[in-house]
Amino acid sequence: MSMTKPTASNKKAVCPVCPHHCKLALGETGRCHARENRGGKVVATNYGRITSLALDPIEKKPLARFMPGSLVLSVGSYGCNLSCPFCQNFEISQARSQEVAWRDISPDDLVALACQLRDKNPQVAGIAYTYNEPLVSWEYVRDCATLAHNKGLVNVLVSNGLAEPAIINELSSFIDAANIDLKGFHPEFYRMCGGGSEALACVKNTIQQLSAETQCHLEVTTLVIPEENDSDGEIKRIAQWLSQLDCGNGNRGATELVYHVTRFFPQWHMTDRPPTPVARVYHLADVARQYLEHVYTGNC
Repeated sequence: MSMTKPTASNKKAVCPVCPHHCKLALGETGRCHARENRGGKVVATNYGRITSLALDPIEKKPLARFMPGSLVLSVGSYGCNLSCPFCQNFEISQARSQEVAWRDISPDDLVALACQLRDKNPQVAGIAYTYNEPLVSWEYVRDCATLAHNKGLVNVLVSNGLAEPAIINELSSFIDAANIDLKGFHPEFYRMCGGGSEALACVKNTIQQLSAETQCHLEVTTLVIPEENDSDGEIKRIAQWLSQLDCGNGNRGATELVYHVTRFFPQWHMTDRPPTPVARVYHLADVARQYLEHVYTGNC
């Protein structure tokens, strides 16, 4: 029996970025639509390919207790390693390169643009990596964030948090503030979002890692969806867990961490139910306030 050695034409590579660990043949793209096996190495093909660019109030990220009143240059590409049926940005998060318009913006050019905006308006504080899932192109975030810090700009990460600890470690020292989606608190909900059985544990680990970084201001968001994750018990378990986190400065999450309870609106593949009642959002925020000091409502 003959043994065939791997060649450049049949060699597969495993993507290390998230728990999916896509095993990709040469030229194949992962489920995030943004990482590809090129020459036996998985690289971010959406590196610097920008679909969305806007100057936003920092509260829109949402960040409620970090540099209030400031502005950030928000930047996004395409691709995501989840496929939430209620995604608000599905046009870019679920798109492939040929399905959406984009333009190349290098890290140097992005940081230069942010500096130009700051020169015109001192309220401009930095750059937010957002809109699609920024961690599927974490190398671009790293390169931009490094240059941004050198220019006195802050870096804001808005993410689903589905990345391996090594990726978060690579970025954590460059991130000044983050808002991480904690979509629910049971694995079944994350499976509905295309995350697999390990997704919840991975996102929780990301939140734990960032909460322990003394220089990183952390906020967490849960979009509450009728009949899915809107029970008192669900929000209670989330708030209890967040309240026990080590915030890296001797304080617990109960006094440090900011939590957003956000209203759902029908979108993309989830149009079979109405928006979350405003009264329900307010009630769930009160549930969370039994354990956390800083709880905000959104989309109300």
